[in-house]
Amino acid sequence: MELDELRKSLDGIDKRLLDAFFERMKVVADIAEVKREQGLALYHPAREREILARVGAEGGEELGSYARVLFTTLMSLSRTYQARLSGAGSDTLGALDAAMQQRPMPRGGRIACQGVEGAYSQEACLKMFPDADILFFKNFDAVFAAVESGLCQFGVLPAENSTHGTVGEVYDLMLEHNFSIVKSMKLKISHALLARRGTSMKGIKEVYSHEQALGQCAKYLDGKGFATHAVENTAVAAKLVAESERSDIAAVASKSCAELYDLEVVGEDIQDAGANFTRFICIAPELRVYPGASKISFVCTLPHTPGSLHSLISRFAALGLNLTKLESRPIPGRDFEFRFYFDMEADLLDPQVRSLVAELETLTHPLPIHGAYTEA
Repeated sequence: MELDELRKSLDGIDKRLLDAFFERMKVVADIAEVKREQGLALYHPAREREILARVGAEGGEELGSYARVLFTTLMSLSRTYQARLSGAGSDTLGALDAAMQQRPMPRGGRIACQGVEGAYSQEACLKMFPDADILFFKNFDAVFAAVESGLCQFGVLPAENSTHGTVGEVYDLMLEHNFSIVKSMKLKISHALLARRGTSMKGIKEVYSHEQALGQCAKYLDGKGFATHAVENTAVAAKLVAESERSDIAAVASKSCAELYDLEVVGEDIQDAGANFTRFICIAPELRVYPGASKISFVCTLPHTPGSLHSLISRFAALGLNLTKLESRPIPGRDFEFRFYFDMEADLLDPQVRSLVAELETLTHPLPIHGAYTEA
């Protein structure tokens, strides 16, 4: 049989599949109405497992796994459609709607940052809040606590770097504190090697900085043969070098720290990648959605079963929504089980986005929303 003839056969099969799909979705709509009238949950995992087991068995060894993937996607689409029709998830959507602010974010206030004067967090903070009254704290946990307790109105924290990945400690602390992301921004990071005045490059043996900065400059530092030591913050490292009597140590920090702590720049732009950006988040003590919010962050705990993550991600694809981040973090005390953090580009007023939020709440109730916000 010729290729064109085979393709025509496929076209005919696809048409029958499409007609069957439309017919199936009409029945799905009827089921949604019955569930709404009877107050039944949209998600029926036992029913789905039964269907997947049946189609897998019918497909046999060769096609069983493909049949399960197909029907997993079909059932995901059905749940998404049912959620839209039923208007489920009012708790989460209601909270988000109630959190919408009429005024833009303030230009100032008492803002918590980790580190000391000269930290990159300070630079990000001043770009977000030009009139900020900045309070510095020793670690990330203290920044969360300062915001949660009301000591500070907002907090600014690094979340991830374009070359060295996620700041894992910040994501782990998100599980321990009550907060909401109200804004984020990407800051270009240019690292410098700073030492006491009169120090030569050849005389440097050890370098101090935050572990993220050391990772971002790993090739450069390894190439020089330096021993590295992680400290709380890049600016803390610069201050440490300035206050030391040693002439064989240096810090990886911003060039602004050289003037601030009377140090000499012995190496400029030492990061391994020229396009080196860190994403900072601004947190508030409660859910607030400021005008122009175009990004939503949330966390889900999924069943430790095959296909559970695929089933969730397929919902975004079905609605044409763009996931910009997917991060897994281990659940303490549960072997090899994870929570998943999601960032998506989304307008909260978009009906499709609201439909997805409603459906996600049927899987995880309540749905932990970390924020709806703008990113600069």
